[in-house]
Amino acid sequence: MVLAQEQTPDEVSLWSSPGVLITIVLIAIPMILGIIILTMKSYRIAKQIRNKETLKQAKILAEEIVRNKASLNPEQIAEKKRRLEYKLSNAELSGKQPAKDVRGLIQNPTNELINSFFARKSQPPKRPKIDKNLTKLVLWFLGSAIFWLLLGTSVGEYLGIKFLVPDADSVSWLSFGRLRPVHTNLVFWGWSSLAMLGLGYYTVPRVGNTSIASLKLGWYSLYFINASHIIGTISLMAGINNGGGEYREYIWPVMLLFVIGLMLSLFNYYKTVAIRKTKEIYISNWYIIAAVIFINIIAVVSYLPFWQDGLGETIIQGYYMHQAVGLWFMMFVLGLLYYFLPQQLNKPIYSYSLGILAFWTQILFYTLIGTHHFVFSSLPWWLQTVAIVGSVGMLIPVAAGTINFLMTFKGSWNKVASSYSLPFFLVGVIYYFTGSLQGTAEAFRFTNLLWHFTDFTIAHSHITMYGIITFTLFAGVYAIVPRLTGKEPTQLWVGAHFWMALVGLQFYTIPLMIGGTLKGLSWGDGEPFINSVVLMEPYWLWRAIGGTLMWLSHIVFAYNFYKMVRVEKEVDIHEVTLQLLQNDNKESEIEEDLKT
Repeated sequence: MVLAQEQTPDEVSLWSSPGVLITIVLIAIPMILGIIILTMKSYRIAKQIRNKETLKQAKILAEEIVRNKASLNPEQIAEKKRRLEYKLSNAELSGKQPAKDVRGLIQNPTNELINSFFARKSQPPKRPKIDKNLTKLVLWFLGSAIFWLLLGTSVGEYLGIKFLVPDADSVSWLSFGRLRPVHTNLVFWGWSSLAMLGLGYYTVPRVGNTSIASLKLGWYSLYFINASHIIGTISLMAGINNGGGEYREYIWPVMLLFVIGLMLSLFNYYKTVAIRKTKEIYISNWYIIAAVIFINIIAVVSYLPFWQDGLGETIIQGYYMHQAVGLWFMMFVLGLLYYFLPQQLNKPIYSYSLGILAFWTQILFYTLIGTHHFVFSSLPWWLQTVAIVGSVGMLIPVAAGTINFLMTFKGSWNKVASSYSLPFFLVGVIYYFTGSLQGTAEAFRFTNLLWHFTDFTIAHSHITMYGIITFTLFAGVYAIVPRLTGKEPTQLWVGAHFWMALVGLQFYTIPLMIGGTLKGLSWGDGEPFINSVVLMEPYWLWRAIGGTLMWLSHIVFAYNFYKMVRVEKEVDIHEVTLQLLQNDNKESEIEEDLKT
């Protein structure tokens, strides 16, 4: 008998494998970009230091001229002295009179000293207010999503620690096997899905220049989805689960609640597009409606029992797992990008045609690639080959989308430094390219043999679901919530959120990719399994450090959201003045009464 495991990666040169080479290039791209940005920033600081030195030299030169004034005539000395001694008082535009800004030219006045190292973020322009009822619905979707993000990633943080301290507890409800599906289902179906739907309720009517078809359906959708997560989380921790595969651990009655919520939102979006006031359907709504259609089909197909035996269940698991990522999360987020990116840059999307090409090729190729998770399995060899070919075909929509987004940035890169949301969008676009191509690299038979079942796959899933999906959702929240509430987040805390999330993601994924590769080589060499466990210990430590930074960034994000939605009682100057006058009148009346 010949087993697939007998073919070790050593039989082919590791560095000559296309998948390994592509992955190395993809890892290098964001690192090189980071080095370039750091170099530019360092150059700017060095230039400032040089300018200070130049000023010092100028002062020394001035002193020498004063000392040698005997060689100059009095008029020349007076002129040079006047030029050298002239300094701006920093009060040239000040005065004792109150400022009159009839034309509204003065913006963002402040008395605070601004550190030039941090770019000042520009506030969004005043726009017509959104319907208060829709605002409330969107904010509740986003608030619920952030709650599940905090809970789901807190569970993930605890699981990351258990890799290093596996005997941290002995409670069955807190065992790894029960908590892991709680983490994945909450961040997938709780955080990501609710945040997407909330942003969708803002985007779908906006691009159609109309109002949402039914606010009531939106609230019902929110209730059903939240109910599914409450019941699902309790049942998973109690050991009640589907057991049919990854990311579909919810038992069917729980998933039915989730699907009902999705169907209500699908009908709502569809009716909203039907009553649009624009002639064309903007491409954002193509992606969003298609995504909600696909997730309903995916959920129903994956839970029907007719083909859930033997290899049929394996094929359905590949279909469900990958279509949920590519045709639900990715499709929806791309639809949001096609609206928010041009809106934040205040310019149209670079190419509508590239967007249409990416849309149809995404649907064509992504529906074929689910079984590339089961290369060298008992599935038919032709089905595995079709999945690999489809994975390579994904280069077309990924390249088209990335070019479209980056070319939209062209000529507007200066806006990134002064925006809350654009840095998050940019990271999402970069990871869309690198993470998607990494998936293609992993589909090749050699790299699949090397990396499958190792921690490399965990790194890849976080690059896609966190680097692409979550960063784009962060950006969407920062883009619309200030417009809905009129309140800005604190610049420092937005920066803290961005850098902790980004650096944490690097600390999480890069060590796992390195450790996963070494683990695959260890298995290929036929070493005892326990050797690979010992091998991974330092890489799991880095995983815990990176995960902790990401988790802390979510706490900061939740605080920023709270600051943007917090209701503060505003003091009306007219009402207060009237009350004071009334109080003064009452006091004067009392005084008169006392006198009489």
